[in-house]
Amino acid sequence: MRYVRRVLQPGETVVYATRLHPVIYWRAILLLIVAIILAAAAWHTANQNLGLALGIAAAIFALLALSSALRAFIRRASTELAVTDQRVIYKTGLIARHTLEMHRARVESVTVDQTVLARMFGYGTVTVRGVGSAFEPIRNISDPLTFRNYLTTG
Repeated sequence: MRYVRRVLQPGETVVYATRLHPVIYWRAILLLIVAIILAAAAWHTANQNLGLALGIAAAIFALLALSSALRAFIRRASTELAVTDQRVIYKTGLIARHTLEMHRARVESVTVDQTVLARMFGYGTVTVRGVGSAFEPIRNISDPLTFRNYLTTG
Protein backbone atom coordinates (compact mmCIF):
# COMPACT_ATOMS: atom_id res chain seq x y z
CA MET A 1 0.00 0.00 0.00
CA ARG A 2 2.90 2.33 -0.66
CA TYR A 3 1.06 4.42 -3.24
CA VAL A 4 -2.07 4.66 -1.11
CA ARG A 5 -0.06 5.78 1.92
CA ARG A 6 1.73 8.44 -0.18
CA VAL A 7 -1.48 10.02 -1.51
CA LEU A 8 -3.46 10.11 1.73
CA GLN A 9 -4.61 13.60 2.65
CA PRO A 10 -4.04 14.91 6.19
CA GLY A 11 -6.57 13.26 8.50
CA GLU A 12 -7.63 10.68 5.90
CA THR A 13 -7.56 7.04 7.01
CA VAL A 14 -7.81 3.75 5.14
CA VAL A 15 -10.98 1.89 6.14
CA TYR A 16 -10.56 -1.11 3.83
CA ALA A 17 -7.78 -2.39 1.60
CA THR A 18 -7.77 -5.43 -0.66
CA ARG A 19 -5.76 -6.87 -3.49
CA LEU A 20 -6.15 -8.99 -6.57
CA HIS A 21 -7.25 -12.58 -6.00
CA PRO A 22 -4.69 -15.37 -6.55
CA VAL A 23 -6.89 -16.62 -9.42
CA ILE A 24 -4.70 -14.49 -11.69
CA TYR A 25 -2.16 -17.33 -11.45
CA TRP A 26 -4.50 -19.82 -13.20
CA ARG A 27 -2.71 -19.62 -16.56
CA ALA A 28 0.68 -20.29 -14.97
CA ILE A 29 -0.73 -23.25 -13.04
CA LEU A 30 -2.30 -24.71 -16.18
CA LEU A 31 0.96 -24.35 -18.12
CA LEU A 32 2.88 -25.97 -15.27
CA ILE A 33 0.49 -28.94 -15.22
CA VAL A 34 0.99 -29.41 -18.97
CA ALA A 35 4.77 -29.21 -18.47
CA ILE A 36 4.63 -31.86 -15.73
CA ILE A 37 2.51 -34.17 -17.88
CA LEU A 38 4.89 -33.76 -20.82
CA ALA A 39 7.92 -34.36 -18.58
CA ALA A 40 6.34 -37.50 -17.14
CA ALA A 41 5.53 -38.74 -20.64
CA ALA A 42 9.12 -38.03 -21.74
CA TRP A 43 10.45 -39.91 -18.74
CA HIS A 44 8.31 -43.00 -19.35
CA THR A 45 8.58 -43.31 -23.13
CA ALA A 46 10.70 -46.04 -24.68
CA ASN A 47 11.36 -44.13 -27.90
CA GLN A 48 14.41 -41.92 -27.40
CA ASN A 49 13.48 -39.37 -30.11
CA LEU A 50 9.93 -39.04 -28.81
CA GLY A 51 11.29 -38.69 -25.28
CA LEU A 52 13.61 -35.88 -26.38
CA ALA A 53 10.78 -34.08 -28.19
CA LEU A 54 8.49 -34.41 -25.16
CA GLY A 55 11.30 -33.20 -22.89
CA ILE A 56 11.86 -30.12 -25.03
CA ALA A 57 8.13 -29.42 -25.10
CA ALA A 58 8.02 -29.82 -21.30
CA ALA A 59 10.88 -27.33 -20.93
CA ILE A 60 9.11 -24.83 -23.20
CA PHE A 61 5.87 -25.14 -21.24
CA ALA A 62 7.78 -24.78 -17.97
CA LEU A 63 9.37 -21.54 -19.23
CA LEU A 64 5.96 -20.28 -20.34
CA ALA A 65 4.57 -21.14 -16.89
CA LEU A 66 7.41 -19.26 -15.21
CA SER A 67 6.88 -16.25 -17.46
CA SER A 68 3.14 -16.25 -16.81
CA ALA A 69 3.64 -16.61 -13.05
CA LEU A 70 6.12 -13.74 -13.00
CA ARG A 71 3.74 -11.52 -14.94
CA ALA A 72 0.86 -12.36 -12.56
CA PHE A 73 3.09 -11.80 -9.53
CA ILE A 74 4.13 -8.36 -10.75
CA ARG A 75 0.53 -7.48 -11.58
CA ARG A 76 -0.67 -8.56 -8.14
CA ALA A 77 2.19 -6.85 -6.31
CA SER A 78 1.78 -3.58 -8.22
CA THR A 79 -1.99 -3.27 -7.80
CA GLU A 80 -3.38 -1.43 -4.80
CA LEU A 81 -7.05 -1.07 -3.91
CA ALA A 82 -8.22 0.92 -0.92
CA VAL A 83 -11.28 2.67 0.41
CA THR A 84 -10.56 5.57 2.71
CA ASP A 85 -12.99 7.56 4.77
CA GLN A 86 -13.06 10.11 1.92
CA ARG A 87 -12.39 8.34 -1.39
CA VAL A 88 -11.64 5.17 -3.31
CA ILE A 89 -8.10 4.63 -4.59
CA TYR A 90 -7.12 2.13 -7.28
CA LYS A 91 -3.59 1.93 -8.67
CA THR A 92 -2.14 -0.61 -11.06
CA GLY A 93 1.10 -0.83 -12.96
CA LEU A 94 4.77 -1.01 -12.16
CA ILE A 95 6.40 1.19 -14.78
CA ALA A 96 3.36 2.59 -16.58
CA ARG A 97 0.79 3.50 -13.95
CA HIS A 98 -3.01 3.71 -14.10
CA THR A 99 -4.80 5.27 -11.15
CA LEU A 100 -8.37 5.97 -10.16
CA GLU A 101 -9.00 8.24 -7.23
CA MET A 102 -12.59 9.21 -6.74
CA HIS A 103 -14.25 10.98 -3.85
CA ARG A 104 -16.79 8.63 -2.25
CA ALA A 105 -19.53 11.25 -2.53
CA ARG A 106 -18.98 11.30 -6.32
CA VAL A 107 -19.53 7.54 -6.69
CA GLU A 108 -22.80 7.15 -8.54
CA SER A 109 -23.05 3.35 -8.69
CA VAL A 110 -21.03 0.26 -7.94
CA THR A 111 -21.74 -3.09 -9.58
CA VAL A 112 -20.25 -6.48 -8.80
CA ASP A 113 -20.02 -9.19 -11.46
CA GLN A 114 -19.22 -12.76 -10.42
CA THR A 115 -19.46 -15.99 -12.35
CA VAL A 116 -20.35 -19.20 -10.51
CA LEU A 117 -16.67 -20.09 -10.29
CA ALA A 118 -15.83 -16.59 -9.06
CA ARG A 119 -18.47 -16.85 -6.32
CA MET A 120 -17.07 -20.21 -5.23
CA PHE A 121 -13.51 -18.87 -5.00
CA GLY A 122 -14.36 -15.40 -3.71
CA TYR A 123 -13.33 -13.00 -6.47
CA GLY A 124 -15.06 -10.83 -9.04
CA THR A 125 -15.16 -7.61 -11.02
CA VAL A 126 -16.24 -4.37 -9.41
CA THR A 127 -17.32 -1.57 -11.74
CA VAL A 128 -17.28 1.92 -10.27
CA ARG A 129 -19.15 4.68 -12.00
CA GLY A 130 -18.62 8.21 -10.82
CA VAL A 131 -20.69 11.29 -11.48
CA GLY A 132 -19.64 12.56 -14.91
CA SER A 133 -17.10 9.82 -15.52
CA ALA A 134 -16.94 6.59 -17.48
CA PHE A 135 -17.22 3.05 -16.14
CA GLU A 136 -14.12 1.78 -14.41
CA PRO A 137 -14.04 -2.04 -14.12
CA ILE A 138 -11.61 -3.46 -11.58
CA ARG A 139 -11.14 -7.16 -12.34
CA ASN A 140 -10.23 -10.13 -10.12
CA ILE A 141 -10.69 -8.41 -6.76
CA SER A 142 -10.64 -10.61 -3.68
CA ASP A 143 -13.96 -10.46 -1.83
CA PRO A 144 -15.63 -7.89 -4.11
CA LEU A 145 -18.83 -7.66 -2.06
CA THR A 146 -16.94 -6.43 0.99
CA PHE A 147 -15.09 -3.91 -1.18
CA ARG A 148 -18.41 -2.68 -2.58
CA ASN A 149 -19.95 -2.47 0.90
CA TYR A 150 -17.12 -0.34 2.23
CA LEU A 151 -17.26 1.83 -0.88
CA THR A 152 -20.99 2.50 -0.75
CA THR A 153 -21.45 2.94 3.01
CA GLY A 154 -20.85 6.01 4.93
